[in-house]
Amino acid sequence: MQISPRAGSGSVSKKSFRAGWVITALVVLFMLFDGIVHIMMIPAVVESFKQMGYPLGVIVPISIIELLAVVLYAMPRTSVLGAIILTGYLGGAVDSNVRAGLPLFSFVLAPVYVGILLWLGLYLRSARMRAIVPVDDDR
Repeated sequence: MQISPRAGSGSVSKKSFRAGWVITALVVLFMLFDGIVHIMMIPAVVESFKQMGYPLGVIVPISIIELLAVVLYAMPRTSVLGAIILTGYLGGAVDSNVRAGLPLFSFVLAPVYVGILLWLGLYLRSARMRAIVPVDDDR
């Protein structure tokens, strides 16, 4: 990985690279916690799935997909694929929260906030993402 102060050219400065990994670590830890808690089938999770109208048999398969996507996201070579899969997962969470009639800013948009951090972390740490989505700061 090339580390250079010229962030607009597709390379990544040391500060951006570190900040990206800190944000990525926070997202990964949160998503791992979420997936593991679901797999453990703790009563609060089971109750929330019932309230949302999901059959209990989908908790573990959905959580396994989430955890696999988190692993893909954490590994540099597959991080974009993991981010795409997690974005879909988070979109489903938004839909579930909307259907459940939960409050907008605290519940419905919470997965959106995680998604923003997910992509921000990837953008800050990845020269490939900066090349795909250049931000022109020369204006």
